[in-house]
Amino acid sequence: MKDWFELRESSGKGEGVFATKSFKIGDTVMVGAIKETLNRNHSHASQIGENKYVLHAGLIIKVNHSCDPNCGIKVNITGAHDFFAIKDISISEEITFDYAMRNYKISYFMKKCMCGSKRCRGRVTGWKDLPDEKKKEYKGFVAPYLLELDAKHSLEKVSGIEKVLV
Repeated sequence: MKDWFELRESSGKGEGVFATKSFKIGDTVMVGAIKETLNRNHSHASQIGENKYVLHAGLIIKVNHSCDPNCGIKVNITGAHDFFAIKDISISEEITFDYAMRNYKISYFMKKCMCGSKRCRGRVTGWKDLPDEKKKEYKGFVAPYLLELDAKHSLEKVSGIEKVLV
């Protein structure tokens, strides 16, 4: 598959990945491949399980966060993240995704989000801290283990409340 994106300067954010062709909703924008397994989470890491992190190969690690992204992710057969257009993307438009689509918790970014979106949440958060409306909006375009972690943590909260009441 030919790459239809390239690395460029992104206004106020350093580098970013930009489309070199247009994409329609549902199109595959980038195909992920895992470069290496990591022993911790960091700004370029992708979470692939509750305590599992990887570094993707290629330009996926250069895709910037947006609180109003044009791409979502799906986990491919190798466990890596593929990027799919959740909005139409024009030639020369920056390709973005919400980092909360891949990481349950995020604590390594500056306090202030720099995405510039009109729908900016003010800071980069993980899935755990997303409002329920945003989670519904992203349905089908997030890593499935995030949903599993939500269910696990909800069950733990209910169990904890039950223990306190007993």
